[in-house]
Amino acid sequence: MLNQGYVYIMTNAYRTTFYIGVTANLRSRVWQHTNGEGSVFVKRYRLFDLVYHEYFEKITDAINREKQLKNWHHEWKINLIKAANPEMKDLKSELELI
Repeated sequence: MLNQGYVYIMTNAYRTTFYIGVTANLRSRVWQHTNGEGSVFVKRYRLFDLVYHEYFEKITDAINREKQLKNWHHEWKINLIKAANPEMKDLKSELELI
């Protein structure tokens, strides 16, 4: 679907810093981040682990969700991630399923 989108959260090995982004192609975007081609923030803080993502049929809904999550407190973000990914493991290997 052309209009689809994803909200995703990248983090570091210690799970202390988060980057929230939106994209139409999650696999490609995570690859970019992992290879230092994504954002300067991700590269600087080594946020190479994908710990959370949500799919939306409309990219505009994904953008709205991204804005909402960026305004959340750090602890709220951790709770959101742990609700879907209790061990906060890196989900990159699961991207083959998307």
